[in-house]
Amino acid sequence: MTEAFEKLVSLLDYPMFVVTTRVDDEWAGCLVGFTSQVSIRPPRFLVGLSKRNHTYRVAEGATHLAVQLIERRHSELARLFGGETGDEVDKFARCAWHSGPHGLPILDDAAGWFIGAVLSRYDVGDHVGLLLEPGAGSAPGKFEQLVTFSDVRDLDPGHHA
Repeated sequence: MTEAFEKLVSLLDYPMFVVTTRVDDEWAGCLVGFTSQVSIRPPRFLVGLSKRNHTYRVAEGATHLAVQLIERRHSELARLFGGETGDEVDKFARCAWHSGPHGLPILDDAAGWFIGAVLSRYDVGDHVGLLLEPGAGSAPGKFEQLVTFSDVRDLDPGHHA
């Protein structure tokens, strides 16, 4: 029954995001493909985090997330945050970043980003959806080519969903 759905969504080429967070002295971040703006007024954004993911476990105690878009010329960031797990690797030691609002790690090479206050969490299967209220951020005048699913389709994830 789900064959048509799976085939349909496998043809889509969604932009990929890197989501980072911090709780106390623990930083985490991962590559995320399940995201969507879900309301205009008030503005709301939904991020899906895999329950197996280190970032998910840190985000369980987080009040805010940083949601970041990566341009294709920086695709090594997407591969770092999608192909490694924070259970084994300090991803932030392998890239340039700075502390943003709420002490969240912001990747220096992010094309654009925003901070979202976590309003609600929803169990949606093998992922948990975190509903965010967008706040501070940075947006360029325009994007170059963004990292999309087709750019990381071959990536062996740090954790499988």
